[in-house]
Amino acid sequence: MNMLLEEGKLEVKIKNDRYFLYLPYEDQSFNGLEVQFILNWIITYQSCKDAEKNFTTFACVNPHSSCNDKKFNNNGKELSGYRCECNDGYEGNSYLRNGCTGGTTGDPKRACIPDKKQIVLLGVIIGVSTGVGLLLLSTSLIILRTKWKKRKQKRIREKHFRQNHGLLLQQLISSREDVAERTKIFPLEEIEKATNNFDETRVLGRGGHGTVYKGILSDQRVVAIKKSKIVKKSEIDQFVNEVAILSQINHRNVVKLFGCCLETEVPLLIYEFISNGALSDHLHTSDGHSSLSWEARVRIAAETAGALAYLHSAASISILHRDVKSSNILLDDHFTAKVSDFGASRFIPLDQTHIVTGIQGTFGYLDPEYYQTSQLTEKSDVYSFGVILLELLTGKKPIFSIEHENKQNLSMYFLQSLKEKSYFDLVEDRVMKEGTKQELMEVIQLVATCLKFKGSERPMMKEVEYKLQSLRRIRKNGGRHIAEGNEETECLLSDSSGDSSYVFSNSAGKAIQETCRNYSLENEFMWSPNNPHVGDVRILLVFTFILTT
Repeated sequence: MNMLLEEGKLEVKIKNDRYFLYLPYEDQSFNGLEVQFILNWIITYQSCKDAEKNFTTFACVNPHSSCNDKKFNNNGKELSGYRCECNDGYEGNSYLRNGCTGGTTGDPKRACIPDKKQIVLLGVIIGVSTGVGLLLLSTSLIILRTKWKKRKQKRIREKHFRQNHGLLLQQLISSREDVAERTKIFPLEEIEKATNNFDETRVLGRGGHGTVYKGILSDQRVVAIKKSKIVKKSEIDQFVNEVAILSQINHRNVVKLFGCCLETEVPLLIYEFISNGALSDHLHTSDGHSSLSWEARVRIAAETAGALAYLHSAASISILHRDVKSSNILLDDHFTAKVSDFGASRFIPLDQTHIVTGIQGTFGYLDPEYYQTSQLTEKSDVYSFGVILLELLTGKKPIFSIEHENKQNLSMYFLQSLKEKSYFDLVEDRVMKEGTKQELMEVIQLVATCLKFKGSERPMMKEVEYKLQSLRRIRKNGGRHIAEGNEETECLLSDSSGDSSYVFSNSAGKAIQETCRNYSLENEFMWSPNNPHVGDVRILLVFTFILTT
């Protein structure tokens, strides 16, 4: 079929009519099987050196040919010999005297015509050159595009940095050495690397103010990175001031702010990571049985009160949290309380008592006076903390359900129980078993004063902290458990004459009686259909609940 002289190959096809293939289901047959194969050949048993000694039998007779020794295996047996090949620049049959011809053909009077091999070589050269050129061009375009994209991203990040007043914030942080040591302005690349480019698997939680991601910084610190929702440009100045303030907070019961990133449209906040979740997760379990003891609850309440008191009065400027709730009280490995999420926080100068701001908060924790007047004071945090105390005392959510009844507001339900003297019916069973008479009396009184309708009649957070710390000291000195039976329960809040061991017993009755008298007014304001603003109240609370949960 074909002979390749230089490669020593012979293509052979054999047709054998003795064999045929019959396909019974197709009703046809194929007569004659063809076999095609390649034979390798050499002139055997002689080397080029030996063959050249006898020109009579030497096969390479063309003067433009050369002899080459060859070896190959044939069924495991090595054969040696030689083959003839035309020299470079010649082609043809080297076994014929005139078989090897020059590289060009044609009439000598005409221009030389390149042969087939040269055309192929020229095509290969052109193709390779074109391919290399295109590859270099593509590579250059990719490099230029990458550099352009990086420059564009750099310009955008610089723009966001300036819009977020990064230079001012840098100056504010660096002005104090102690602040500069613990607070840093992080580049966006480090935050993207820490969160695996804000991977969804790193999300710790989503709330009304943004999304929180878990991240690992380059120094191996585990952090929580808060990516806030889009804010108005007018709020950026206030954000910078808040970051500057939070960077100065150094309290063991406040989540530490490690720094921020200002290279995004909305600045990112980087906090320490708290591993044990929120207080609400441990209070409101799916099986209804909390693992928190009464002693742990009192300690967590005291630590939280201490942190809020610090924010209200001990910092260089008064900070109002404005979203105090059990889901914003985090617990570390040792169940130490850490106040977190300052996304709704506002600050007021120490010489002012309040600020006027838009209503914001969480349904069930919202201060009714704050809603009525839009005047935010530190007593708004006190009201919300009173709801947390109720959660610790009762184990119930701020909005809870009773069998065969609609959802109830825990604060309103508690005030009604005070009026009916059935307050111990709300107390969780575990608390009833582990708490003493004196402790539960003091906590109930404290809740009643924190939930007063008028903020001016509520205690300061420093007073709340002091009372809770007093309860802890009393507990260390021991105390008796609540006795079972209705008679003693009914007289606990009405008998203030004979037991001098109660530190606050005389004021407890007065405070609760006054709270009960005010309850009807509060209840009318919050829930009466005759109130012209009740529809607005309910609508606001519902929308607040949706936005914050």
